Amino acid sequence: MDIDQAGQEDTISCDTLFAGRLHCMQHRSGYRFSVDAILAAHFSPPPSGGAVLDLCGGCGIISLICLYRWQEYIASVSCLELQPRLAALAVRNRDMNGYAAGMEVVQGDLRRILDFFPAETFAQVICNPPFYKKNSGRPCRNEESFIARHQVHCTLAEVVAAAATVVRNRGKVVFVYPATGLPDLLVTLQQQNLAPKRLQTLYSYPDPLAPARLVLVESVKNGGEGLEIMAPFYLYEQRQGGYSADMQRLYNPDWTLEKE
Repeated sequence: MDIDQAGQEDTISCDTLFAGRLHCMQHRSGYRFSVDAILAAHFSPPPSGGAVLDLCGGCGIISLICLYRWQEYIASVSCLELQPRLAALAVRNRDMNGYAAGMEVVQGDLRRILDFFPAETFAQVICNPPFYKKNSGRPCRNEESFIARHQVHCTLAEVVAAAATVVRNRGKVVFVYPATGLPDLLVTLQQQNLAPKRLQTLYSYPDPLAPARLVLVESVKNGGEGLEIMAPFYLYEQRQGGYSADMQRLYNPDWTLEKE
């Protein structure tokens, strides 16, 4: 049991990935990571020797995946999270998995990102931001989930500006975002000189009539023109079926991708 600042008990679950090799504690009644984080963490392996920022880091799941997959290649991972209780969980998850030497957790507001990191510090920024604009999207009774899912403490423009500020020239910025918000995301990235270079649409399962659910976008700071539209990614083999082969590969504990 954990006791929150209001003195109320909040149970915590300890979930695992990669056949039990990675552990992640989460509040049962708060924000919990989903497939979005798994996809974002694997979409663009970090450049060798560079530092990575997990922006809007939550309980630190993207940071943990990056260290599990590429600890021997990357310099370090920093996790920036607004909510104190989630940042505290990220610290516990870091320590529980033995990543204290390679992962920094910072609790703070991304709108003041230069209070925490110097400009152009990171080789790559990975972001799973709040998806829903204020007064839209699915309602959340839990405040932690509401803040994590809705743009009540920051806008998409502020998130992208924060990423652009701390990524180095020619560094990469990766976003996972609802497919319906793709036009806004592309415009906002370009306004911050983050040139979209790779884009992948994600669908629940193969169905010519079903719209895409999510998009993954990799952009490069001052990256110039040229955008690769990748093949669609399906989460499931079919409706109410099991994970697709591509999705199963991401959960494979021994999966590797050749470094750039």
